[in-house]
Amino acid sequence: MNWSHVRLILGREVRDQLRDRRTLFMIAVLPLLLYPLLGMSMFQIGQFVREQPTRVLLLGAEALPAEPKLVEDRSFAVALFAEPDQQRLVELHLADSEPGPTGKAWTLDDARRAVETGHFEAVVHVPSDFSRLLGDFQRQLKTGAETKAGGADTRQAEPQVPSPEILFNTAKEKSQLAFMRVSQLLERWREQIGRQNLIDSRLSPEVARPFAVSECDVAGQQQRESAVWSKVMPFLLLIWALTGAFYPAVDLCAGEKERGTLETLLSSPAQRIDIVGGKLLTVMLFSFSTAVLNILSMGLTGSIVMRQFPELGAPPPLAPLWLLVALVPVSALFGALCLALAALARSSKEGQYYLMPLVLVTLPLVVLPMAPGVELNLGNSLVPVTGIMLLLRTLLEGEYLRALQYVGPVACVTLACCLAAVRWAVDQFNSESVLFRESERFDMGLWFKHLLRDREDTPSASEAVVCGLLILLVRFFMSFALPQPGSFGDLIVLTLVTQLVVIGTPVMLMTIMLTRSPRATLLLRLPRWDVVPMAALLAVLMHPSAQLLSRFVQFLYPVNREVREALDGLMAGSAGHFWEMLLAMAIAPAVFEELAFRGFILSGFRRLGHQRQAIALSAFFFGISHALFQQSIVACLLGLVLGLVAVRSGSLLPCLTFHLIHNTLSLLAAQPGAFSWLGELVEAGEDGPTFGWPVIIVSGLLSALILVWFRRLPYPKTREEALEAARELADSKAEGGGRKAEDAAQAERDEQGDSDERRLTRAY
Repeated sequence: MNWSHVRLILGREVRDQLRDRRTLFMIAVLPLLLYPLLGMSMFQIGQFVREQPTRVLLLGAEALPAEPKLVEDRSFAVALFAEPDQQRLVELHLADSEPGPTGKAWTLDDARRAVETGHFEAVVHVPSDFSRLLGDFQRQLKTGAETKAGGADTRQAEPQVPSPEILFNTAKEKSQLAFMRVSQLLERWREQIGRQNLIDSRLSPEVARPFAVSECDVAGQQQRESAVWSKVMPFLLLIWALTGAFYPAVDLCAGEKERGTLETLLSSPAQRIDIVGGKLLTVMLFSFSTAVLNILSMGLTGSIVMRQFPELGAPPPLAPLWLLVALVPVSALFGALCLALAALARSSKEGQYYLMPLVLVTLPLVVLPMAPGVELNLGNSLVPVTGIMLLLRTLLEGEYLRALQYVGPVACVTLACCLAAVRWAVDQFNSESVLFRESERFDMGLWFKHLLRDREDTPSASEAVVCGLLILLVRFFMSFALPQPGSFGDLIVLTLVTQLVVIGTPVMLMTIMLTRSPRATLLLRLPRWDVVPMAALLAVLMHPSAQLLSRFVQFLYPVNREVREALDGLMAGSAGHFWEMLLAMAIAPAVFEELAFRGFILSGFRRLGHQRQAIALSAFFFGISHALFQQSIVACLLGLVLGLVAVRSGSLLPCLTFHLIHNTLSLLAAQPGAFSWLGELVEAGEDGPTFGWPVIIVSGLLSALILVWFRRLPYPKTREEALEAARELADSKAEGGGRKAEDAAQAERDEQGDSDERRLTRAY
């Protein structure tokens, strides 16, 4: 990368962006106006909600007891309110003094319709015999207490007192507010009646509450304040960093396409990676500035607003430092993602459509740390974006020692994501078909004809994506359409149906309809004679490492107890049915999953021209196609190995062999006494045999050697991979030539400077 070119492009892009008044408004003006206006709006809305009175109809007021009073002076008794001023918030209407909708007395149906239409927010219906039955109940309590005091013990059936009913409408917010207020009043009234009943029974009211639970909050005032800000500030930081990166990225890519200035930039001496570097630094700068200004404006507004809420307090004093440190990798990650997405767009309008998918993918990762019970641990620190937010929350809460333990994992994952996003952006700028796509009108008929008429030997990358998404969608809907298995036999049938219908059918149909050569698409070729035995040996040697990986993943992300119990219950009847298990859980997945993920999907992604990217994408779809999250992680990592074997061997047969042996060994490990012939090298455990460290280390080293052997196998490249390799070779030669020219020019300048210095010395 030529940093002088990057610096020139950075200056050019920053000047262009600063000339745009909309950009300046979004970055500088909007944050200064947004939070004060938002604070004013919240105060006004809160005041409106607090002072909004609700209309309540009381049906059956004549059935109320005289004491304690529920209604006093045509309103609820003031003693029932927490504060006397709240009495005006409940506007009570008595059905006895108001005619009904038909001009006659109110009925329960009339009251129900009145709540549905919004004439009243709530209706309190008191049964007609409520006062009589309550009086009988109280007299029986009093009589029983007197009889018991006299020495007799005569037990009688206690009369059932009917319950008052509250009618409200959950579809209307105001009706829910009325229900909340009225239910609190009736609860306090019921407590008054209960205390009176205890007195009538010659018992102290303290009998119902013999003790009180005291509360002791060990958190200090600063810790309580930090707990609130530690969830709000990282969330706003990430959201504004994403928003601040997206719109400049769209203007720098799609906007330049519309203005016709992108061709001029591409024809300059700067290489594509220099262009991406300059544009990325520009996007990062605006993302950083947007987030900083929003945080400052929020802090200034919050310091003023929070004076009205002393319990919240001010943000932690070190909050700006931690936010600024975290903002650098966050802006780099979002900047690279937005730049790559913006390069796909043909116009600024189309580029803005890509914001919603990016937000939908990012938002769950941002919201997850705000869920109750989610804390910073090793498993969560390995989740992109979520780990950053949890680390920030831990730092803002002042737990520095705990945060220090997970700085390394969070930094490594974030750096890896940033590098992957930057690489994706560079690939987008290296693709002429992406940069110079023309706007076109979509015609369904022409598109379908083109799809069937202009078929190629292998599918395109977009068709591979559609195939992967189709498998996921069909699996999702079938999981709800089919009944859950209740026995081991049902599990076998469901597994076979899933493999055949969900995975096998879409792949075979798309292969026949969208490609000209199913043999090339599904890699139905015979490999070298030594490839299949090496794949089988690799599966056997990788089994201990795969088992260790599975246990480690379950340690990071423990399986839900209910899920584990359900699986154990289904597998309880598997004794004596090994061949059925082998067919459903080893042979069928090996055939259909390999046809799908190492056949159709991998062949489609190889059309992108990047072998590693194709293997990673096919492994990703292979992983998320599994039901359990823990199983998806292990499957994704094994999919990388299978993808390498498929590409280097050029055949699906070694992948099918590896998959079959791996699943068979996993089934054998679940059998009692499995691998006992290894003696002390294997220990029996609750979850199956556990291999000793000597076995794991030796088998891991041998597996690595076999992978290196596969890596060095000669393999046929696709047309796109050959073009990409030629382009990378030309770029490396051009970069080397440019460096040599710069070094020669610098040497010439140095030599000229030395000669000038010697000439001045001689003159002196």
